[in-house]
Amino acid sequence: MKEVTISLDEVRDKNIMQLKKLNVTLFPVRYNDKYYVDALASGEFTKLAYYSDICVGAVACRIEKKDAGAVRVYIMTLGVLAPYRGLGIGTKLLNHVLELSSKQNISEIYMHVQTNNEDALNFYKKFGFDITDTIHNYYTNITPADCYVVTKYLSPPQPKK
Repeated sequence: MKEVTISLDEVRDKNIMQLKKLNVTLFPVRYNDKYYVDALASGEFTKLAYYSDICVGAVACRIEKKDAGAVRVYIMTLGVLAPYRGLGIGTKLLNHVLELSSKQNISEIYMHVQTNNEDALNFYKKFGFDITDTIHNYYTNITPADCYVVTKYLSPPQPKK
């Protein structure tokens, strides 16, 4: 069996339709223009994943400035089309965000996960994310309407000994 390559590509104006198409298929929520503006503005933090040459997944982030100049990353969406799950694509996307955050000394990454989405919760827990809060009635048109805030704190890189 030949090695299938999974590659990541940055999102730009010319391929943003790919992200829009994926989101319609993957998520029950419709994303507004601000989502796409934030995704493009995050630069390297938003990526499309290709399996062979097929666009099968994406991660889209928003960079948020906190008090005192600290920055945190909000993962707006991370998803992989059902037939391509279990191949390491979601892992590659999430690891990309974790590595980039660590390189840029970003200490906090968080996201919202619908409370009944066991698969997503288990997936993020494997990477050291924890449930840090619950928001009731976060979603408007889907049930359950509640979400968990799932957060990972990255320790600042230690100087090499």
